[in-house]
Amino acid sequence: MAVGARSGHDEPEKRADEAIGDDVTGDDVTDDERAHDDDDGAAAGTSGRSPKKPRSFWKELPLLIGIALVLALLIKTFLVQAFSIPSESMMNTLQRGDRVLVDKLTPWFGSEPERGEVVVFHDPGGWLEGQETPDPNVVQKFLSFIGLMPSAEEKDLIKRVIAVGGDTVSCKEGGKVVLNGVALDETSYLYPGSVPCQDSFGPIKVPEGRIWVMGDNRQNSLDSRFHQQLPGGGTVANDQVVGRAVVIAWPVTRWATLPVPDIFDQPALNKAVGAAPLGAASLAAALPLVLWRRKKRTAGHTAE
Repeated sequence: MAVGARSGHDEPEKRADEAIGDDVTGDDVTDDERAHDDDDGAAAGTSGRSPKKPRSFWKELPLLIGIALVLALLIKTFLVQAFSIPSESMMNTLQRGDRVLVDKLTPWFGSEPERGEVVVFHDPGGWLEGQETPDPNVVQKFLSFIGLMPSAEEKDLIKRVIAVGGDTVSCKEGGKVVLNGVALDETSYLYPGSVPCQDSFGPIKVPEGRIWVMGDNRQNSLDSRFHQQLPGGGTVANDQVVGRAVVIAWPVTRWATLPVPDIFDQPALNKAVGAAPLGAASLAAALPLVLWRRKKRTAGHTAE
């Protein structure tokens, strides 16, 4: 009985040890196989694809340059363009050698030049005749074309707009410029010691769609006053205007914006312009009545 009892107890213990041993041994084999399989799979995946090599900088450089040139050309054509000041006609507002940035965007949306603005415009014809013009080299022409240098276009001028279409402008020798019956105080932007006009002109009615321009250095500016014998009577067509100069960009010591002087914000200037169309409209409305009354009187006299 004692042996039988001992033998009966040995069987479960042996089975338990075998079970435990089997469990441990089985887990070790499974982990090793999984690790081996994972390593093999990773190695196979790596060997199947070669690593992507980055593109050479020298291959990308022409593309980057091309994109930069296109962007520069678009900016110069539609947004802003740099111009160099070649003369002293706009001193002290602008000095010879200044670089200005010209807004070319707003004209695309129908904006027209306004009184007091400093604008760049193409030669209307004959304004620069006989004057020396720069002769840029090929590189300067190219850089100017794409907008990376100030414009090398020798047929551009820069002046201040004094009157727009519908305005009446005049000046007596040594006196002030009179715009729509209002004498302008131009001391804020005229060159020190400069008089508004040394010779009399006007009154001149500026045609619609055109502007009358003058330099801030009146004694050293061949502006609208000196081209009245040319087609347009010294005025410039709005479609000849490149854009408004908004800022002096170079040199940095001269950096400044170019706002419209306060004298051009006077309500009296606009009232004077508005009076002319109103009078013309009144005359047109009264004309049929006058003709009708005259016809009636004539018929009455004929009857008598």
